Amino acid sequence: VMENVSADTLFTLSGLNFTLEQRITLFFLTLLWYIMILLGNIAIIVAIIVDKNLQEPMYIFLCNLCFNALYGTAGFYPKFLLDLLTSHVISYAGCMLQGFVIHSSVCGDFSILALMAYDRYVAICRPLVYHSVMTKQRISIFVLFSWLLPLYCMFMNTATLLGSRLCGSHINRIYCVNWMITTLTCSPPKANAAVSYFNVLFYFGIFVFIFWSYLYLIRTAISSKEKRGKFMQTCLPHLISLITFTTTVLLDLLYMRFGSLDLSQNLNNFMAMEFLLIPPAMNPFIYGFKLTKIRNKFLNLVYIKRKDVKE
Repeated sequence: VMENVSADTLFTLSGLNFTLEQRITLFFLTLLWYIMILLGNIAIIVAIIVDKNLQEPMYIFLCNLCFNALYGTAGFYPKFLLDLLTSHVISYAGCMLQGFVIHSSVCGDFSILALMAYDRYVAICRPLVYHSVMTKQRISIFVLFSWLLPLYCMFMNTATLLGSRLCGSHINRIYCVNWMITTLTCSPPKANAAVSYFNVLFYFGIFVFIFWSYLYLIRTAISSKEKRGKFMQTCLPHLISLITFTTTVLLDLLYMRFGSLDLSQNLNNFMAMEFLLIPPAMNPFIYGFKLTKIRNKFLNLVYIKRKDVKE
């Protein structure tokens, strides 16, 4: 029984039962994927910050979505890359921090996607009052709360686990999540269960709001050719991003709670990683190709560089 829990307490993580050659191959593939995520999201962020024409509510929210992707993946990839070359262990403090970052990033994505849905609702359904509703001051408040709420919710969740007596040290996962730490406690804290259920219900409510917003937008777009074009141009990337992210997160949650131990370790690893693999890499391409202003920004940069080379 691990009664005394301290920052020096070590957890062992599972999922990396590979040979040295396989670990090295996986290391370089993961590193390339992480670099692609970094470059893609940073490119979108820089394009929006540098170009004043892109400093509109929709693009400001997109910029924050990319920042959140960098924040969330930073909680997983550096540690995972290190684990591929060394022993697969993590300290108690490191485990709590990793769980906090990954969880708050997931909640942050939902918060920002909710802002995007609201922004598109006002732009398409109430265009005459758009600029009076989406003022700079209001956007700043929206963005501030989209970061503070996930951080606060996950801080409360993590805080209720601190100091809990543990009856195990093995986490059956390639990274730390709060649920896995809860299963190791000798008697799961009631406060943690209460906070966890509150967080789940709160973000389920946000998901329902996003879902309702897009249903309303689709119904509105069908009734007008002009609105249909605006929906296809500006809402479709948000909808694809929402579906991709929600699907990967739900699959991970369902697999973590109800998954079979008989399934292969590789499938287990993929199910655990997919929301950290697919959405952060896909979003820059989805928005970069579909949103006209961002696509034109990159095309202009390429054209200018080619012109400079020829001269």
